[in-house]
Amino acid sequence: MRYVSTRGRAPELDFADVLLTGLASDGGLYVPAEWPSLFAGWSDDELSYVDVATGVMWPYVEGSIDRDRFAQLVADAYAGFDDPDVTPMVELDPGLYLLELFRGPTLAFKDIALQLVGRLFEEELTRRDATMTIVAATSGDTGSAAIEACRGRDRVRIFVLHPEGRVSDVQRRQMTTVQDDNIHNLAIDGSFDDCQDLVKAMFADEPFRRKHSLGAVNSINWARVMAQTVYYVYAAARMPRAAPPTFVVPSGNFGNVFAGWVARQMGLPVRRLVVASNQNDILTQFFGAGTMRMGAVEPTFSPAMDIQVSSNLERLLFELFGRDGIDLADAMAAFREAGSIDFGPYVFAAANETFSAGSIDDAATLRVIQATARRSGQVVDPHTAVGLGVAAELTSPTPSSPVVCLATAHPAKFPDAVERATGRRPALPDRLSDLLEREERMTSLPNDLAAVESYIDHTDSGSGGSEPVESLA
Repeated sequence: MRYVSTRGRAPELDFADVLLTGLASDGGLYVPAEWPSLFAGWSDDELSYVDVATGVMWPYVEGSIDRDRFAQLVADAYAGFDDPDVTPMVELDPGLYLLELFRGPTLAFKDIALQLVGRLFEEELTRRDATMTIVAATSGDTGSAAIEACRGRDRVRIFVLHPEGRVSDVQRRQMTTVQDDNIHNLAIDGSFDDCQDLVKAMFADEPFRRKHSLGAVNSINWARVMAQTVYYVYAAARMPRAAPPTFVVPSGNFGNVFAGWVARQMGLPVRRLVVASNQNDILTQFFGAGTMRMGAVEPTFSPAMDIQVSSNLERLLFELFGRDGIDLADAMAAFREAGSIDFGPYVFAAANETFSAGSIDDAATLRVIQATARRSGQVVDPHTAVGLGVAAELTSPTPSSPVVCLATAHPAKFPDAVERATGRRPALPDRLSDLLEREERMTSLPNDLAAVESYIDHTDSGSGGSEPVESLA
């Protein structure tokens, strides 16, 4: 498999180089040069998650790693999940399912990709006898999942940027209480979009990028999307065969729902993909009118979706632009300059062949959490509640027309919102029961590229060690 950039000017790469490169040198995102078909027998519901994952992902990695070794890495990645199905499903109502994606070590769907990606990094870096400095932006869950996947690895150093004061206490502490020397947490005075822009700017700074051998774990890295494709296939194989399911996906950066689109391109029967947003609704604008207008990010109870620039939408736009990367690069530059764009009727119509979108605000989110708990006894986090709320508005689940809502995080990651809705504070699993008492380590920095690069220059010795960082415990 070869990979091309969505902006048309970067060289084609194989999977191993895409894994370590992350963002393309022209500022684009890598996608496969062609979409492979699902492996024969994918619908056998007796297959384990590891078997399905190995089969779905193999066409994307073939030629870069031995198949038996890849299968072993996949098995290792999911051995620590607390359910043998890895992503179990719960039926809330007839035809309405929750796909639980939070059974990994940090209680969020990001674990599913990053537990594998961390192992793939180590495998390839060992083969090359190389080291890497990872820079990552997080709205909460990516950071802790990336840290858990990379902690203690000799060949990887990681700097995670999160928007200061805009993640939950549990999310922050899952990052800042990790004491391994190769882990560095940076609290940025700004929004997630600001953090994401800083990461992209570091990749665009070619001397800095080369000096530190930068790598990415955000969903700009194709390996993240590849691994997330699996649970759509695994879920569909376990659904009643009456009709293709509709998937409802709480989405901010668009990587999770784009993985569903990839599965559909590979041949998975999917009726619709529904994009669910909070009041930061730039994706709802796009799928509702074919336009995007960048506004101020509004903090909400569902902070992972507090985004106004959804990076992975560019991968879908690349397809909608007929894979014309040069035209897409011009459109993205115009959007950045003007803060708004109208993509025209063709792109709008093509997008809506597969996607629908809706949004709900914080008040509605709390009502969904409360109603779901009362009706089914199932307690959901605010992001999952956004998905359920949009599903109620846009779908009509029945046993013959099933709807699967992706449950993206454990409710205990957002205890304040859940307690406000239900009157009960969800408990953390036993392994994290002392999280709020652990010592924190992080450094606060301004939203300034020079300041962040200077910090990394000062801290990153290239040997996996680090200077002491400011304790804010």
